[in-house]
Amino acid sequence: MKNPHLQTILPTVVPQKLADHKAKLHRVKLSDGDAIAVHEDCPKEWVTGGKVAILSHGLTDHHRTPLLVRLTEKLTARGVRVFRWDMRSCGAGIEWARHPYHAGCSEDLGAVVHAVIEKCCKNTSDLSPDITLFGVSLSGNVLLKYLGESPDNIPTMVQRAVAVNPPIDLIAGIESISNRRNRVYERHFTRMLLKHHEQWSRVRPDAYRPPHGPRPRTLEGFDNWFTAPAIGYRDAREYYVAASSAKVIPAIRIPTTIITAQDDPFVPFEMFSSDRITYPENVHLVTTNYGGHVGFVSKKGNDPDMRWLDWRIVEIVTGEAIS
Repeated sequence: MKNPHLQTILPTVVPQKLADHKAKLHRVKLSDGDAIAVHEDCPKEWVTGGKVAILSHGLTDHHRTPLLVRLTEKLTARGVRVFRWDMRSCGAGIEWARHPYHAGCSEDLGAVVHAVIEKCCKNTSDLSPDITLFGVSLSGNVLLKYLGESPDNIPTMVQRAVAVNPPIDLIAGIESISNRRNRVYERHFTRMLLKHHEQWSRVRPDAYRPPHGPRPRTLEGFDNWFTAPAIGYRDAREYYVAASSAKVIPAIRIPTTIITAQDDPFVPFEMFSSDRITYPENVHLVTTNYGGHVGFVSKKGNDPDMRWLDWRIVEIVTGEAIS
């Protein structure tokens, strides 16, 4: 499909038969008293020192988003131990946090990584797991920020990372999605954020309360109204500058793949330009002409199904080509 809007919307609305949820739930405590939910799927054949994948979801999503469920099924079938985490105040951990998740919450990802390492290495003599980190859209930015802001602190077990359609320049991203041609996306995400905020406020009345008044109708309006003040910023623009990962990509040291489509309707391809970003040799930018935002549905070919993105992730995690 060469239409970016079809690529973006159709894969999310077509009914999908998703695997039943059989993951083991873990509670990961954070330094500020909050906690987040991590869901573990461990295949029977996994052995100490085996391959591990930590999967992160996007904006307004959780561990049961179809992409993460499909990846979990495909990876565990190949012997990979998978951990999916609900970002702070999301999914199964909605009651465990009084602070919200956001595009710069790299410390939360760090806490998950360390918790996973502890689960996989119960004894000091255990072989080190081979860990791949995966992030999509908003969590792709979180992942790149985590890798680049303190590269000396990344555990040696983290061997590689993959970020898909990450909005590495949040100001450019917010200006793109607020464009008239993308209004349907902005309205959708804003409604979903407001709905989530209402649900969360009911179970955590001690969380930050935005001022009374008209509800925001745009993403930047929501971030000015809620996200930025809730995490300590003056306004949305200050938050976007602080949270954007573009400035730290040159410091990333582990093998990292960034996958994005040139026709992504609201993560402009221009933000990935080599005129703006100096990519180190270990950071590989993979671009496709088509694919929209986290679509990447292809025609039938060598892959077992039409989910082109799924199989590229499987190849990167396992190191084995899909035939």
